[in-house]
Amino acid sequence: MKQRAPLTLAAVTAALAAACGLAFVTAPTAAPAADARRAAAARMPVERSVLVCPAPSSSDIADTTYTSLTPAFPGRAAGTGTARLATREGKAVLEPKEPGKPVTATASGAEAPALTGTAVGALAPGWTAQQTTKVAVGQARGLLGLACTTPGTDFWFPGVSTAKGRQDYVHLTNPDDTVAEVDIKLYGPDGLLKPKPGTADAVITVEPHSTTKVWLATLAADAQLPDVTAHVTTGSGRVGASTQITEDGVGSDWLPASAGPAGSLVLPGIPADAASVRLVAFAPGEDDADLTVKLSGANGSISPAGKERLHVKAGMTASVDLGDITRGEAGALFLAPADPKKPVPVVAALRVVRGTGAKQEVAFIPASPPVGERATVADARPEDKATTLTLTAAGADAKVRVTASPGAEGGTAAVQELTLKAGTTRAVTPVPAPAGGKGPYALTVETLSGGPVHAARTLTLPQDGIPMFTVQTFADDRSRVSVPEAVEDPSVLLR
Repeated sequence: MKQRAPLTLAAVTAALAAACGLAFVTAPTAAPAADARRAAAARMPVERSVLVCPAPSSSDIADTTYTSLTPAFPGRAAGTGTARLATREGKAVLEPKEPGKPVTATASGAEAPALTGTAVGALAPGWTAQQTTKVAVGQARGLLGLACTTPGTDFWFPGVSTAKGRQDYVHLTNPDDTVAEVDIKLYGPDGLLKPKPGTADAVITVEPHSTTKVWLATLAADAQLPDVTAHVTTGSGRVGASTQITEDGVGSDWLPASAGPAGSLVLPGIPADAASVRLVAFAPGEDDADLTVKLSGANGSISPAGKERLHVKAGMTASVDLGDITRGEAGALFLAPADPKKPVPVVAALRVVRGTGAKQEVAFIPASPPVGERATVADARPEDKATTLTLTAAGADAKVRVTASPGAEGGTAAVQELTLKAGTTRAVTPVPAPAGGKGPYALTVETLSGGPVHAARTLTLPQDGIPMFTVQTFADDRSRVSVPEAVEDPSVLLR
């Protein structure tokens, strides 16, 4: 019997929620009866956040910039708090001091280590960090960008590869004081890949406060496949997981984990000048997925001619080349069930190439969740045309607020409110930037009404005619949580 990838209850719930296509609307719950006197939930800032950053590069000529920020809550007193990203030996690399003001640090060469850290108090809500690495020449040349991640126990990476000419390493970073035990399974176009002899059911051990990297090609027996999905889970402990990819001729970048399995997905931030876009999708569980594929642009969404549908067999990886789908207009890809009444959870990612001939550069865009209440990407640059921001309204008209923080070397925050039409993607021009700002800064996007909204920031730092770039998607920073308010009769909490 063919082994299927496990599908969690959360994934099933997400699929059912997407049954109405790209609306992404949650049905309202019934109001409680007056005599029930149930507790109301207040939205309160979180008091503790944890981040992990993998080792940025194995190249001796790598230059890495770290940027960190906790966004300010408008109208809320700053309060006190601490935040610190440090090496395994405890050496601090980044220490933000107050909300709303970014801090930066730099590192060079292959010795830059993985970082782990915690923010508490006023610096915890929405704490984010970004590492951006530039490798000027060599096989691993490129601009590699990655948002430091929140540790977890379950990650999906559609779009990895075991093919010749690719080196795909999953970096597993353990922030805790106990050992984490990790399992990685690979799925190709025919299902679960047979492991190499001696590696079946092997547990990968990640020591406390350290990183282990695993070359995916060493896990599969004789399979050289261009499109594979990796499923990373922990049997004990938790890790941050990200995949670093180097590909002959087109450079290198990070592939973050895809949004969890869902019936409808959005992949935002496809550059206007993308020369090649390849979609890779995977269907966990027992059912095949029939998906519609649409490109969202400035004037709405269209179906790419001849590639309007994608069939993904259960437990198998599917892919399709979309070519230069954007044709000079920044966009986002919408995936939705062909039959809205039969959503099947999938995960997905894009491989995107810019440039021509020997001057090509690769980046990866995973399916991303909505911005939600608020989301931040910590590294934008004030240089002309270095930063691009795209905003996509997936299901309904929306209004958003974009805040550019001060620069790491000074300046004044800038704020802009924008209205988005349903089904469209807007390239924000010019990108909001701090007045008089110098150094990297952060972009924060808040959903004021409507939506959902998906967003991405593209950073472009050309090198010798190569359009080196990286794309980071925004995700709700979950800076606030629902906390039950006090009730007159505590017994209602037991009902």
